[in-house]
Amino acid sequence: MKPLGQYPAPRHIVAHISDSHFLGEGRALYGEVDTDANLTQALLQLEQSGIRPQAIVFTGDLADLGEPDAYGRLRALVEPAAARLGAQVIWVMGNHDERPVYSSLLFGTEPSDAPQDRVYDVNGLRIISFDTSVPGYHHGEMSDAQLEWLADVLATPAEHGTLLALHHPPVPTPLLWAMEMLELRGQDRLEAVIRGSDVRAILGGHLHFSTHSTFAGVPVSVAAATCYTLALTAKDRLLSGVNADQAMNLVHVYDDRIVHSVIPIGARTEITGFSAEFVDRIESMTFEQRTEMFSSKKSKFNLGEEV
Repeated sequence: MKPLGQYPAPRHIVAHISDSHFLGEGRALYGEVDTDANLTQALLQLEQSGIRPQAIVFTGDLADLGEPDAYGRLRALVEPAAARLGAQVIWVMGNHDERPVYSSLLFGTEPSDAPQDRVYDVNGLRIISFDTSVPGYHHGEMSDAQLEWLADVLATPAEHGTLLALHHPPVPTPLLWAMEMLELRGQDRLEAVIRGSDVRAILGGHLHFSTHSTFAGVPVSVAAATCYTLALTAKDRLLSGVNADQAMNLVHVYDDRIVHSVIPIGARTEITGFSAEFVDRIESMTFEQRTEMFSSKKSKFNLGEEV
């Protein structure tokens, strides 16, 4: 569409999805959550919207128990949708994922216990999938070798900068006290590598709610889960999971800034709106005509009269 304001079209669009927690054989998570249907709905909304991301980044906990069938169904669901969108799929390890199954079934390699760190070039935008998982545990850590590898990658700036995608986000969790036990440990070591680099944003998951912060001078955006979310104001409860408020994020990358937007998943009731038939008419107007029609409080449009 024709830009109507001060900003040009974004250079890159990235869909950021997290925590699908697929179980084997399509079992419902906690006997309640249809994880497959939720992710199907998220991808359907992307397709129907007309938005065409260049990449879809999944920031971990792809499978709940690391079962082979869960990864197979995930690929069968995601890859055709990504192909229709023209988007590259970028997987990230989470604490619920298992490295040997993750590596062999998602990447076609020999099963490996090694950290699953990878680099992607998305039309000049570098996206790094960084594995913060700890085998057998749910908190996050990074080895010295991983940090050395990351520093070496970042030593050469990418054409349009870098997005760092990891599961355990380096952010405080003031609304989830108990999650501090499962946070990313040794964050000061990661900060030393990122500060001053071309990392423009950090994408995370793990928390099951949307939140934003900064780390090493870099914006951090956490995508809520597609499986279930955590009720942040539940009375007398710790880590209260609810089958509601699932969401994904859209990341719009401009030359001088990045915009992160939270997109709720699921049907909504529209209470006001206008047909897309207005697009051609709006684009054909002059700047002054658009101002008088849509900004003026006295215009027929804003008075609810027929236009």
